Amino acid sequence: MDLDFLTWNYLIYLIGELTIIIILGALISAFVLVIISLYSIKKKRLYFPRLIKSGLVFLEGLMKGMFRFFGLEDRELYTFMIKLMNSMNSAEFAKIPVMERAIFIPQCLRSSRCPAHLTPEGLKCKNCGQCDVGQARLLLERMGYKVFIVPGSSFIKRMVKKYRPKAIIGVGCLAEVKEGIDMADKMGLVVMGVVTLKEGCVETIANWPELYEIAVLGIDPASIPEDLHTLAD
Repeated sequence: MDLDFLTWNYLIYLIGELTIIIILGALISAFVLVIISLYSIKKKRLYFPRLIKSGLVFLEGLMKGMFRFFGLEDRELYTFMIKLMNSMNSAEFAKIPVMERAIFIPQCLRSSRCPAHLTPEGLKCKNCGQCDVGQARLLLERMGYKVFIVPGSSFIKRMVKKYRPKAIIGVGCLAEVKEGIDMADKMGLVVMGVVTLKEGCVETIANWPELYEIAVLGIDPASIPEDLHTLAD
């Protein structure tokens, strides 16, 4: 009886010790990763991106708290995380044939006078010329992309399930792109994010040069439309 009591006490002691070690390890790891991240943000250069990504996967909540403690706003953190994912995914994205890629553009980029109607696959652009979306869609489709103009993430999930792309480019406001990257990463997709230059619900502004720069990754120059540089300016 005494032996059993001592054994249980010892086990409880070990569990307590292990718990403390795990908590301290998580805190130290998160602190180190936050310092590396802050240094990367300051220098505008990514250091140890794979290590940071792994930390964000397992310690995101803890790291967010530490970022706030050091005065980093969520916007700065999300911008850094998107840049991190783009940097890590660019090489893999470039290897995937363009016919197996898709681009998701938010409907908020269209004109307030847009005549397009919503369909089960998103908005069907009429190329009315009242915004840049129609011209961009035609250009990207000429390169071989599937392009969808969507009102929300539910459409993205539906189109991914239907067409099975291996890589996607998501355009949207900062929070939407961050959410979309997390969603696509969980779905096993190679994802790249492009944040809009102006946010809002209507007539927002896309960062077209960045979108085109990502879109041409890994594509034979002969397959890139000659007027691409004009639209990217």
